[in-house]
Amino acid sequence: MLSNQKLQNSLDEIKEISRMDTALFHVNGKLAAYTQGIEIDQTLEQVVLEFASSLAERQIYQDYHLFKVIVEGDTEYILVCHVLDDISGICAQMAVCQVRNLVMSFAEQFDRNNFIQNILLGNMLVVDIFSKAKKHHIQALPRVVFVIHTGNKHNEVAMELVKNLADIRRGDFVTSVDQHSVVLIKDVSHINMENMEEELAKTASSLADNIHMEAMIKVRVGYGNVVNQLPELTESYQEARMALEVGRVFYADLDTISYGKLGIGRLIYQLPMSLCSMFIKEVFGDEVPAILDDEEAMSTIGKFFENNLNISETARQLYVHRNTLVYRLERIEKAIGLDIRTFEDAMTFRIAVLVLAHMKDQNM
Repeated sequence: MLSNQKLQNSLDEIKEISRMDTALFHVNGKLAAYTQGIEIDQTLEQVVLEFASSLAERQIYQDYHLFKVIVEGDTEYILVCHVLDDISGICAQMAVCQVRNLVMSFAEQFDRNNFIQNILLGNMLVVDIFSKAKKHHIQALPRVVFVIHTGNKHNEVAMELVKNLADIRRGDFVTSVDQHSVVLIKDVSHINMENMEEELAKTASSLADNIHMEAMIKVRVGYGNVVNQLPELTESYQEARMALEVGRVFYADLDTISYGKLGIGRLIYQLPMSLCSMFIKEVFGDEVPAILDDEEAMSTIGKFFENNLNISETARQLYVHRNTLVYRLERIEKAIGLDIRTFEDAMTFRIAVLVLAHMKDQNM
């Protein structure tokens, strides 16, 4: 429903231009908005109620002219104008048009937003999507769905910030399907496929950075693959959500993540717990090594993997002697039973760490 504040702003603007006082009632007689110069009493409220139930579209009561604001055959509001002369009579008719256009604009916007939400949630048949898209003049363009996770609050603030971004295009849509996230459906028809992944990553980073700078809200952004038809937005939305969920478990240090870059994390996330437990037992035995909770050891392993198992480069970046690093790696080998200096054991250990993260998340 159109907010009373927007209706009040519209009546204030009408008075500022025409100097005519007005009041707007719902069809049940409840006052929605009014300007200070008009006197609201029980008699006027009763006149409004009787007029709303009548067949007339216009009525005069003392110095007040009453109009029905009709949209698509239904009476949405009753506008009461304080008319003192012919000029204010003309202004009253213009005011009716102003309020009607405001209501119609909001209804159309709400309908479009509802339409997009139903596509994302997979609540519409394909044939209905195409027919409604034609009605709303929505073209089939290459688009990508970004999901901006805001946590348990700040959705409205984040949504306004996203809507006001400089690179929002005509074919873009900004909406929300829950209280924890904002959805940006981005038109990417102007981006070359060769540069697509780079540009999408830039857009995701820009969303996270701008919301953090402007509103001090820490968000995470996930996005799906490019789709060309409106019904396929459901798939891109689900991909973006999975990117956020998998990223939360396996790539917690990243603010933005693409479904196409989830790698082995996406595979592990879909493994049953029984299979995960079996794999961990095969790798570590009956007990998970305590060294996995050792911050220094895990930091060393992480840096070692970043440098493609290069001992010299890892030692240089950790500011330790090469022999010191070799000693650390030997200590780690004794603790976990794997020599991560070899590719096969390093890969096994990396997968095991991801599987443990998945199991821990499922047991929370």
